[in-house]
Amino acid sequence: MEIFLLSFIPLFVAIDVFGVLPFFVGLVENIDPRNRKRIIIEATLAAFGISILFLLLGKVIFSFLGITENDFRVGGGVILLVLAIQDLVFSKQEGRNPESPIGVVPIGIPLIMGPAALTTIIIIVDSYGYVWTIVSLIVNMLIVFLVFMQSQFIHKVMGKAGSKAVGKVAALFLAGIAVMMIRSGITEMLKNFLK
Repeated sequence: MEIFLLSFIPLFVAIDVFGVLPFFVGLVENIDPRNRKRIIIEATLAAFGISILFLLLGKVIFSFLGITENDFRVGGGVILLVLAIQDLVFSKQEGRNPESPIGVVPIGIPLIMGPAALTTIIIIVDSYGYVWTIVSLIVNMLIVFLVFMQSQFIHKVMGKAGSKAVGKVAALFLAGIAVMMIRSGITEMLKNFLK
């Protein structure tokens, strides 16, 4: 049980489903319940699929492409920053078609399974092995699925204006997280360069 908690908690924090939830609610606010369910399934499966692929091949892919975790962090940060700016500058109707495919990108990747979560997976597998990492990953994906399935209730509680306000605040935080990822990636690159 202790090993499970040690592998589960860092991944839970890295995925940050409750931090992603307001952004998710904002993305799906104009989508009917049937399509919303489809998007949740797509997003969860995409996040799980890419995480398993990354779990098995992450270090090989990095090595083959000649990139480091810091390069990955900067690239992911740039993507999140663009998404945050788009959400802050454009309204939902102007910036995004409600029927557009958003389950895989941006919800599944990089919001659920972003650079922080993927990097955490590599660290966990090095520390606790494949079995505990996969178990932690499955439990985290179930939590994401259940929380997103209840997003309609959360949306009703918050109301349309509250949902928009929370979505804009979440976009600000997302921009801050993106800048932090870019900064930490560049800082580590400079440290490695100056060694």
